[in-house]
Amino acid sequence: MTETTRPRAALPPGQREIDFFPRFGRRVDQPPPTVPAHPTVTFGGALTAPLEIPLGELVGADRRELAADFHCVAGWSVTGLLWEGVAFADVYQRYVAPAVSPGTTVTHVMVRGLDGERFVAQLDDLLADGVLLADRLGGRPLDGTHGAPLRLVNPAQYGYANIKHVCRIDVLAGAPEAGSPALLDRLLQSHPRARVWEEERHGTVPGWLIRPIYRMIKAVMLSAAARRSESGHHSKVNIG
Repeated sequence: MTETTRPRAALPPGQREIDFFPRFGRRVDQPPPTVPAHPTVTFGGALTAPLEIPLGELVGADRRELAADFHCVAGWSVTGLLWEGVAFADVYQRYVAPAVSPGTTVTHVMVRGLDGERFVAQLDDLLADGVLLADRLGGRPLDGTHGAPLRLVNPAQYGYANIKHVCRIDVLAGAPEAGSPALLDRLLQSHPRARVWEEERHGTVPGWLIRPIYRMIKAVMLSAAARRSESGHHSKVNIG
């Protein structure tokens, strides 16, 4: 089954389309993490006991395709990507919901990657239609550039919420307390929901107001991606 989640003809506010899909994030100067020979995803948090599920089992049933656009918070978008995997809602209902500790109401989900990145999402955002745990892109298995062996795909949220190299998912009975971010993190404070059509780029500053700063970041990011491409370290994907 193929789903399409491009709800409007135009791109979200403040976005510009590009014709390739660069590797992005805070660790692009480092190689992608090494994928285990037999990858698993661990589920923890407010469960009666942790669950560790092999990747093949997790995405092997009820596979689906998703044709969707991808939007980076820096202001670039890639359209027409074709992902394949399992719906997050199916995974939640099959494995997680039966294991939630009695009397617990899950409100948030923390998704972690092998690269150390993480994002805390509201459960309702991840249970929405069109949210996948994807292991394939453009008809091929994910590579290190785009999140091997598994990544979260939610087209309604900016890229930083679409965690790559997923290895652990924790369900929570509330939003975790925020620590004290460094100065740069405070200047570019991520919005906790990151919804693209509401332009939730920054935690405190309206999206339209902070666009110029992210536009400068986009220029630097795409220039670096172009240099990596020229040196043979960047790989394009079929986005048709």
